[in-house]
Amino acid sequence: MLSPSQTSSRKGLAAITDGRGGFVLDYVSVRAPIGDEVRVALGASGICHTDYASLSWEGPLVAGHEGAGWVEAVGPDVIDLEIGTPVLLNWAIPCGRCKQCETGHANICERSHGIDPETYGTSRAGLGHTIWQDQAIERAFNLGTFSEFTLVRRSAVTPILPEIPVEHACILGCGVMTGVGSVLNIAQPSPGDTLAIVGCGGVGLSVVQGARLAGVSKIIAIDLRQESLNRAREMGATDLILADSSDANHDGLTAQVKAKTAGRGVDFAFEATGVAALAFLPLKLVRNGGMAVQVSGAHGPVEVPMPMFWWDKRYVTPLYGGCVPDRDFPRLMHWAAEGTLQLSTMISKTYRLEALSDAIDDMLAGRTAKGVVIFENGRAHV
Repeated sequence: MLSPSQTSSRKGLAAITDGRGGFVLDYVSVRAPIGDEVRVALGASGICHTDYASLSWEGPLVAGHEGAGWVEAVGPDVIDLEIGTPVLLNWAIPCGRCKQCETGHANICERSHGIDPETYGTSRAGLGHTIWQDQAIERAFNLGTFSEFTLVRRSAVTPILPEIPVEHACILGCGVMTGVGSVLNIAQPSPGDTLAIVGCGGVGLSVVQGARLAGVSKIIAIDLRQESLNRAREMGATDLILADSSDANHDGLTAQVKAKTAGRGVDFAFEATGVAALAFLPLKLVRNGGMAVQVSGAHGPVEVPMPMFWWDKRYVTPLYGGCVPDRDFPRLMHWAAEGTLQLSTMISKTYRLEALSDAIDDMLAGRTAKGVVIFENGRAHV
């Protein structure tokens, strides 16, 4: 017989966007899971720039997309998860059946991107999963992790190794996966290659770690803040360049990078600042025949001279580090458990949900690499 928590709604505090750059904290009701759904009691949620951007998306939405917690209830079609299992949430939720999933590109699943809803359905939980002020509302990225409870599809969760606390594991769900995955899955450098990363926030530091895991011999970290560069060195950067804001055309920066690479430029250059004007900067730093990678998801119009693409340079904008959850999250957790992949040292500060405004301000000011919201009662809800 199912327990009452399996069949009844749960009420919890959540951050709800207003579509105008702000949010309110209020209680929402999350219904019981049906079908292949899983209800998760959140333990922690990472904070990234996309969460800030989501405050201005059409709403209301339950904000947040980088979380971990415990299975609190499951639908009747979920037979491989026990109540209380710690799980990581994944926002690019694969169907496993479309052309993209079948060819190893689950991060751009056609169900997640609404290509053929009649055939593949939707990646979000069924209608009416979350109620606020007597109205059904959606969740950012079909997760909404700034909430005490969330309801998701089974394919959105991956069990967490017991050695990894949920407050550390949560950042695997977006920032770490994006950075490490973009190096290992997309760029695929060889031992001895050279790499530069512009921007040393959470994603940039994860690029540094991915490069270290790949055996890159020279990892050049670039940032306007010395504190961010110091963090990059802790993660494995071999060279640091403090960028000059007056170097408008980046000629001085380009010269410094080339001076460190026998005049040719790096084999791989990444941009992780989120600043649209810097989206094509990696093309200036990379050698002829090299790869420029934009991992920040920067928005907005940008003009770029076409000669920057010349001489066999490649420019890619991977989504979510090419994430295939069944392949990538287990190996990231294995590296984290053995200490090869650093998680706790990336987390600058933790917050209660009530201090989410402070957490966002700290992130925007560059005072934190990764901030994490902690739900202190999460485990007790299971």
